[in-house]
Amino acid sequence: MQDAKVKGMIFNVQKFSVHDGAGIRTLVFFKGCPLRCRWCSNPESQLFTPERAFNPSRCLSADVCGRCSHACPTGAISVVNGVNYYDRSKCNGCGACVNACPTGAQSFYGYKASVEDVIAQVEEDDVFYARSHGGLTLSGGEALAQPEFALALLREAKRHRISTTIETCGHYPTKVLAEACTLLDQLIFDIKSLDAEKHKVFTGRDNIQILKNINYVFENFPDLPVLIRTPVIPGFNDTEEEIMAIRRMIPFRPNVQYEALTYHRMGQPKYGYIGRPYLLEGVKADEDFMRRLNAKLAAYQG
Repeated sequence: MQDAKVKGMIFNVQKFSVHDGAGIRTLVFFKGCPLRCRWCSNPESQLFTPERAFNPSRCLSADVCGRCSHACPTGAISVVNGVNYYDRSKCNGCGACVNACPTGAQSFYGYKASVEDVIAQVEEDDVFYARSHGGLTLSGGEALAQPEFALALLREAKRHRISTTIETCGHYPTKVLAEACTLLDQLIFDIKSLDAEKHKVFTGRDNIQILKNINYVFENFPDLPVLIRTPVIPGFNDTEEEIMAIRRMIPFRPNVQYEALTYHRMGQPKYGYIGRPYLLEGVKADEDFMRRLNAKLAAYQG
């Protein structure tokens, strides 16, 4: 199949991003991820299939409206005492409720898109890429968990002379990353912890393949620009010892950078929209600790 015709599951295309690679970039958010990080700011990205979301603050109430329950062909949405109830096991993902909703309270995360469709959207902003040295960033979810689609998209971007970056959790076969690296202008790679057991408890997977993959990159793509990022999560990896251990495993090269990210809860409302609990309820970042940590990192990095 030609690369342009390959399809994959995404849930958003975000333009004018300036925090996910060099310059002004278009982010393509892939749907599906092998990890289940407790702090994930995009919980709607985790499943590989479309899923319905409901924002009750936008709902007119079943007494006033009720269009979603009337439109649903499978009985997944019912009304009890004026309140909408949703049975996910009955939902077939048809989107009838979304089309019927007049306020946007009902929505679906996830849709199939072809490489040519995505590239067409990305190319709309090529003038901004040229001025800012920006381009395309694959994010998620985990883009390389859909390797055929992700690699086809990277190849097509290169044919269109679009700069390419990927944000990745690193958990997939090494051969997939090896091919991706030949098509990338920058790799943004998360290392969350060096403790395999703790990594498994907080993300659902150990870190063995992740560390294998990043070491493969360091050894086989020494000139590739790499940004290693660590989200600093209270109760998980928020000690100077743990973060500095991660920093020390990263080679000192002008093309390899490191960044410790402050924990935030901006994605918390989305958990409620898709009917999942937020497991870090009440957890807050320690701003004083982050200032001390970043000062220590700056001193170490020179």
